Amino acid sequence: MHKNYPSSIFIFGFIVSMILGGCTSGEKYTVNPDTLITYLNTTSLQLEKLDKTATAFKRGQVSADSLQAVLTKARLSYKRIEFYVAYYNPEFTGKHLNGAPLLKISKSGNQPTVVPPEGLQVLDELIYAENPSEEKVQIAALSKKVKAEYNLLANALTQTKPTPEDLILAARLQLVRIFTLGVTGFDTPGSANGLQEALVSLVAMKTLIEDEPLSQKYAKSKQILALFEGAIAQLKANTSFETFDRLSFLIKYIDPLYAALGELPIEIDTENLKNHTAWNPKSTSIFAPNFLDPYFYTQLKEGEDSQKLKKLGEALFYDTLISGNNTMSCASCHNPDLAFTDGETKSLSSIEGVTVLRNSPTLLNAVYAKRFFYDSRAFTLEQQVEHVIFNPKEFNTAYSEILEKLKKSTTYRTQFGEVFGKENINRQNLAKALASFVLSLQSFNSEFDQYTRGEINSISNEVKEGFNVFMGKGACATCHFAPTFSGLVPPLFIETETEILGVLKSPTSEEKELDTDEGRWKNGIASEAAWIYEKSFKTPTVRNIEKTAPYFHNGAYETLPQVLDFYNQGGGAGMGVKVTNQTLADTPLELSQREIDALIVFMNALTDTSAGAQSISSNNPDFK
Repeated sequence: MHKNYPSSIFIFGFIVSMILGGCTSGEKYTVNPDTLITYLNTTSLQLEKLDKTATAFKRGQVSADSLQAVLTKARLSYKRIEFYVAYYNPEFTGKHLNGAPLLKISKSGNQPTVVPPEGLQVLDELIYAENPSEEKVQIAALSKKVKAEYNLLANALTQTKPTPEDLILAARLQLVRIFTLGVTGFDTPGSANGLQEALVSLVAMKTLIEDEPLSQKYAKSKQILALFEGAIAQLKANTSFETFDRLSFLIKYIDPLYAALGELPIEIDTENLKNHTAWNPKSTSIFAPNFLDPYFYTQLKEGEDSQKLKKLGEALFYDTLISGNNTMSCASCHNPDLAFTDGETKSLSSIEGVTVLRNSPTLLNAVYAKRFFYDSRAFTLEQQVEHVIFNPKEFNTAYSEILEKLKKSTTYRTQFGEVFGKENINRQNLAKALASFVLSLQSFNSEFDQYTRGEINSISNEVKEGFNVFMGKGACATCHFAPTFSGLVPPLFIETETEILGVLKSPTSEEKELDTDEGRWKNGIASEAAWIYEKSFKTPTVRNIEKTAPYFHNGAYETLPQVLDFYNQGGGAGMGVKVTNQTLADTPLELSQREIDALIVFMNALTDTSAGAQSISSNNPDFK
């Protein structure tokens, strides 16, 4: 099977190159490949050494300390070239070279097959474990496999001719990767060596960019190099994972560098880019409202959307007419005054005295996801609507019934006509209208966002401290990724993670009992009915968390202190409850009360419910 890899890798790499950097008009020239090839070859040599050392470790010929030292050198070498290899083949690098150490499933056919993770992150976790000798056979096998897979890709990449566009776009994506996955510790689950890896990555990119003629001719080239040097200097000055000031790192260096590189005069085929990532290269800040393209996550195209379509969707959202017995609207469970939640433990259903299965999540920024609902059973916003419409405990109706009601309404016939023209009240257009409104519920203008973008000059020290705990010691950002602070994975933002936390039935009960909700394992998708998803739930955003109590899928946690205490103890498994495949680390975080208080202040600074304030009041009379 492996014998077919080189050609397929090269073809994929070439396609990505054309999509992300090439296919632009005007004369093109390529970057001098010598430095890149040196980085590629050096990493190959380091991985060869890792393979030999891991084999020797399996035989008891070298110590764990020696193996750790060799792994560290191999990872640092890889980090010098990561921005380049991950840019050309993100799927391959994520799967084989440096993906998260999480079990996955193979989706061929309806019977799921559990696939063990591989790559440098897995090795980092295994080799830096308390007793790595227990996994010495696996360590040796994985080291050999990483070496082989890397060489396949590296050999193909020596044949490519990167353009300045490739270099700049890859560097900007790497800045996002460094800040969201590197300095947070996500990328180094065992060694916690993310700061040193960020350092070598920045040095490598600086070396390439300062030699690039396009950069040299640019008026702000000195500023770009100075920003690189400043970021490098900060990483050298403070090597402590727990005390590193990630907020100043972002504001002083990473974000300005991201913006300055984005101002270089390169041409980008943005239309093709939209097919492969939600990242918007025209954005000037990682925390900019347009950093991600919301239309990447919907069937609705940007050209189809309009203010009139949004207003139609808004009217439908608040109208009880679209439920079977005309008593429920979308706003029944998504109140704009509560950040589009309902404040209930579990949302009330259309049946008297009965609730639905789970707590109501916020709709603010809900569009920014590749999967929807806590159990990830829906793949688009439009599909999410269908589940609510057909659910006997919710709208308990069908599209045909809703459409007949709408066709009898003079107001709706007029509104649909203005947006779609004749013969317009149909299932597809109804879904488009609702998707348009939910898509508009964006929330990226909190106090914290404004501070990171330089729109306000100050923010409290407690917010700063809380952010640094969130992104560092608290490990919050290893599941709630910036800038959405949800499970949407950087830097391409094309995957939404689910996690197994071991959530309890009640945080206040003396007897610690695991909640019985099976989550993603029982979401009705046959190809995901695997034990690795037992009690696995989508990671929601912590934006607007101040307004969205109670918490977790079961709504059993009434306050943020209860939530943070749960995490501080290592989730359900950390509390002594038996949890199958808990993906949350079960070791205590050892956060102080001051750090917990600062975390809450920071998360409260992410509140921005302006989209709800602009929405139609749920008290408006129904459209007839």
